[in-house]
Amino acid sequence: MPIIEVNKLTKIFGADPKRAVPLLKDGWSKEKIFKETKLTVGVNQASFSIEAGQIFVVMGLSGSGKSTLVRLLNRLIEATSGEIFFNGKDVLQMNAEQLRQFRRKNMGMVFQKFALFPHRTVIQNVEYGLEVQGIGKAERRKMAMQSLELVGLKNWENSYPNELSGGMQQRVGLARGLANDPDILLMDEAFSALDPLIRKDMQDELVELQSKMKKTIIFITHDLDEALRIGDQIALMKDGSIVQIGTPEDILMQPANKYVERFVEDVDLSKVLTAAHIMRKPETISTERGPRVALQLMRERGVSSLYVVDKGMKLIGVIIAEDAARAIKEGLAMEDIVQRELPSVSPDTLLNELFELMGNTRLPVAVVDENGRLKGIVIKGAVLAALAGNTIPEAGGQIGNS
Repeated sequence: MPIIEVNKLTKIFGADPKRAVPLLKDGWSKEKIFKETKLTVGVNQASFSIEAGQIFVVMGLSGSGKSTLVRLLNRLIEATSGEIFFNGKDVLQMNAEQLRQFRRKNMGMVFQKFALFPHRTVIQNVEYGLEVQGIGKAERRKMAMQSLELVGLKNWENSYPNELSGGMQQRVGLARGLANDPDILLMDEAFSALDPLIRKDMQDELVELQSKMKKTIIFITHDLDEALRIGDQIALMKDGSIVQIGTPEDILMQPANKYVERFVEDVDLSKVLTAAHIMRKPETISTERGPRVALQLMRERGVSSLYVVDKGMKLIGVIIAEDAARAIKEGLAMEDIVQRELPSVSPDTLLNELFELMGNTRLPVAVVDENGRLKGIVIKGAVLAALAGNTIPEAGGQIGNS
């Protein structure tokens, strides 16, 4: 079961907003509804689900409805119609006390503006939400310190906000959102006020933090690069409607319509796609086989090289047809002709990190996991095709990196 499930969630601003719900169902546009009724559609029948531990990014231009959507989830804004379920519980049917507990225990929020109290120290700012909940001083101090350690501010607890940089102030805001250990963290344009370099560092830290804590994060942004950098799933909004939901590569490589195409047309794919996205299935051979078998397999499979692996698929090296033929002629064993010095990268290596490596080798680049197991190979043609926006069919390993 998803941790969050949203069905046809709608928000319409104005007098008697429910009268516009049937119009939306009939396909009326936001502009037509405003012209005919003077009602403003904030969110139009949004439906999506979020798995626990995901970073779910909601993005769009100003006025697209993304900030309204995130505030509907914790009912800072009340929905006009639709459903929101948290672990199967209907959020829209919660009474005032149930909603208060839901916000305190299940959802934390980090805003674009740091919203720190200037007269409170860092630790006092982080403690504030816990203090409001009536948690005892010793317990909330312990919880707040744990949160500060997570965001790298362990030794700054007695400082005041004006003594911190912008990035450090945002870390305090993040620590405050994490202090009560919520299941879900809502982040509304949390990094948009930061300088570009600090913003990039915060994005990296958020991904690293999420990998440790396994929190579910709903992140709002207008920045496509930011969405692609941190998102497991991205929901792209326009005029209050979600126009596409998918992984970063789905959004880039399979845009749902012309609007999405225009939105992503200027993205540098080399800074988004990884080796895992474009690697091909390699042709392999085990260490027990000999040069004659290797050469025969190359002929049958129409390739000029084979990757040598052990029984656990751990990469040992590569043999090429020329060396296999020489080994047969000279009576050499397989181990005599295996090339063990191979270019290799991890699956999450970005394409722009592959260019120099691929330019300095004739061999395809091997993709191996943290245990040295061969997962695939990357050839130059696959990189060029991916940068052109084309998908890559699986193929065997070929010598020459072409």
